[in-house]
Amino acid sequence: MTETELRKEQDIIEKAKKDPQAFGEIYERYFDCIFNFLYRQTDDEATAGDLCSQTFVNALNHLQRYEFRGFPFSAWLYKIAGNEVNKYYRKHRGKKVFSIEEVKVRELMEQTNDEYDEQMIARLISYMNELPTDMVQVLELRFFEDKDFKEIAFILDMTESGAKMRTYRALDRLRQQFNLKVKYDG
Repeated sequence: MTETELRKEQDIIEKAKKDPQAFGEIYERYFDCIFNFLYRQTDDEATAGDLCSQTFVNALNHLQRYEFRGFPFSAWLYKIAGNEVNKYYRKHRGKKVFSIEEVKVRELMEQTNDEYDEQMIARLISYMNELPTDMVQVLELRFFEDKDFKEIAFILDMTESGAKMRTYRALDRLRQQFNLKVKYDG
């Protein structure tokens, strides 16, 4: 997001703090990305819809406490959504799910210097489903949500260097499994 876009977004947020009706513009802007983020983690449309609704209700209810920290408002929404997913799995005592869109896996594979085929994509999807949740989270945010390390750190309550390290470790595990040469771009 450019500096101008960030300022415009902050203007909308300040307006929404005074008039909750203005929050509709924020909702419209971010609904799809937050819903898809939640859907990948639940693999259930109804659950993702419920969690998405709760995310936006919480954001609206706590909007007065929101403070700009140098990155898009969406980072705050992803943080709330992540907390909602964690609460859901604690309550239902289920194993966290990560549903990977094949298109996004292809984008990840295109960042390699190696050739890839359908069998390799299937193996990558299978292996990512076996990664620890913390590694999947950083990969999802970095490659599927296009978040920078600063935003990832905020969303996951860690340092920026911790976000980088966790991402590199996850990529190293994938590289070891597939002998991939993933380009690191920080």
